[in-house]
Amino acid sequence: MENRTYTADAEPGDSVTVAGWVHEVRDLGGIAFLILRDTTGRIQVKFEKEEMDDDLVETGLEVARESVISVTGQVEEEPRAPTGVEVTPESVEVVSEADTELPLDPSGKVDAELSTRLDNRTLDLRREEGQAIFEIRAEVLRGVREAFREADATEINTPKIVATGTEGGTELFPITYFGREAFMNQSPQLFKQLIAGSNLERVFEIGPIFRAEEHNTPRHLNEATSIDFEGAFCDHHDAMDVCESVVVSAYEAVAENCETQLEALDLAEEFEPPETPFPRLSYEEAIERINATGELDEQLVWGDDLPTEGEKALGDDVGGHYFITDWPAEIKPFYIMDHDDDAELSTGFDMMHPRMELVSGGQREHRREQLIEGFEQQGLDPDAFEYYTKMFQYGIPPHAGWGLGAERLLMTMLDLGNIREAVLFPRDRQRLSP
Repeated sequence: MENRTYTADAEPGDSVTVAGWVHEVRDLGGIAFLILRDTTGRIQVKFEKEEMDDDLVETGLEVARESVISVTGQVEEEPRAPTGVEVTPESVEVVSEADTELPLDPSGKVDAELSTRLDNRTLDLRREEGQAIFEIRAEVLRGVREAFREADATEINTPKIVATGTEGGTELFPITYFGREAFMNQSPQLFKQLIAGSNLERVFEIGPIFRAEEHNTPRHLNEATSIDFEGAFCDHHDAMDVCESVVVSAYEAVAENCETQLEALDLAEEFEPPETPFPRLSYEEAIERINATGELDEQLVWGDDLPTEGEKALGDDVGGHYFITDWPAEIKPFYIMDHDDDAELSTGFDMMHPRMELVSGGQREHRREQLIEGFEQQGLDPDAFEYYTKMFQYGIPPHAGWGLGAERLLMTMLDLGNIREAVLFPRDRQRLSP
């Protein structure tokens, strides 16, 4: 819109045209106020009925909430106004009128169920809290990219339509691809390993992943955004160092550049980047500490995966971000390398927030014969992954990496109750539209 002024930039003495949504109308008799909202904030528009044209007053006061309007007028100082200024209108144009019956209240005065909000996401994101989450999400991804570049990593994009899954045929969404069966990729894992074996060496990707899991919980999605890293001539310790720096960089970017958004979410006073270094607990130490809490009905033994209540007990005990290292080889994927001096112990690691797992990673098996054995031990057909395994005949260096769930990072960072809050249009077992 030509000559438009954002509400946050309106200064006393300016003649402006502001445009946005009708947030609220307050009619006090001889005087009335319209609150106009745009992406930068809100501004008060004052109508003195007896001193203004009747049509102007009628247009401004009878327009339905959430209609899009344009107001031209003079900005004046008014300490009692929400932002200390107000506009005395010379003209009001209704650009796009809204229905009088709204499916939810964008002002936030009346709460709406999450399902209603997700069904009406456009309206929902007119709330300053909703807007704040996605402005922070964008800043998180910017901070993550900066951290990767500082680690000399190159951004890549890998296929999302694949012939076979990263970990076999489970949890895959099948599609028809020119008469052939294909799948939506559940991870860029195999492709980023192949690129780490090229002369690019260190690479990262931020992109969608698809998992046909039957979970229907506040922390699971069927389409998510994965932040992935892979580095040649890296071991699992190097990968954990990069992981830690990326997570801290995301927090630091938000702390530095999102003060207004954190205030909208009532987090400004308590928000701070996590302390470093993150503790690194072995799997064996982790189950010992979980058992010592007494929170589980049955004691964990070697080889058990960590149940949700166990993760929570350990998270409460540690009190911050931490790694779990040296997992049993039998419960990690085929491409995770085992320790040279103990084949039952893998180089796999998870990075945890006290609430949940955020990252899974490890050093990869770069020796072709051992990689093929790993396929067979997990019941997978190496021939189905020939595009991947054949490259290991041509000199793949030692390498390590990880994958971080962007939505889980945001969920834990902002203490959101449901991971769907961190996604514009979530995809889960029930939700395919909008």
